[in-house]
Parts: sequence; structure tokens; C-alpha cells
Amino acid sequence: MYQVTFSEQSLRELNQLDKLTQLELIEPISNLKPRDLEQPREPLGKFTREGREFFRLRSGDYRFYFDQQGDTLHTYYILHKNSLEDFLLRNRLPVSEQQLVEQHSKFWKYLESLTKK
Repeated sequence: MYQVTFSEQSLRELNQLDKLTQLELIEPISNLKPRDLEQPREPLGKFTREGREFFRLRSGDYRFYFDQQGDTLHTYYILHKNSLEDFLLRNRLPVSEQQLVEQHSKFWKYLESLTKK
């Protein structure tokens, strides 16, 4: 079994959910074994970005984007499956972390709410 660590973005996303949902969401990544990473099958996928190997794991309505660092799985992003950020990462479009923060779905929902007034 691996130790799982989370980036600030991942922790923010998790903290917006109730505790039971958090536990359900992180269960699949907590139970990954080395053989799962060696031969990924749905809901786990593997891709290379800038020469580094990353994994994507679907869990409920979210996707975890992480890499393996020895006995640790470091989660960089937890993104809702229908978000712009997730689309950009899955399609390997160049995007910086700052752009992901700026384009966070809650930001867009906030802007939409302003136009409804």
C-alpha cells in the first residue's frame, strides 16, 4: 500500500466536501497496489507529460491526477469530471497551475451568477 499526499489544490477540493464523501472519494486511491500502477486498467489511466509519468484515477464524479514518488502517491489535482480544468488536463492542452486556479468551475459559476442579477 502507498502513502497518499495531497497538493494544496487537492486539499481545498476535498475540504469542500462532507467527511463521508471525502472518505468515499479517497478510498480508491488509498487502495492502489503496485500491480495496479504497473498495468493500469479503468478507472485508472497513465499518461506522460513533459517526460514525467502521471496517473488519472476516476472516483465518483471526480478525477485524481497524481504521480508515484517511491512509496508515495502525490495527488496534484482533484477535479470534477465535468470541469474545464479536467477537460484541459485530459486533452493535454498546455495550461499552468495558475490558469487552473483562475478557471476553477466555482469562479465561472460566480461570474454566471453576476449576469443573472
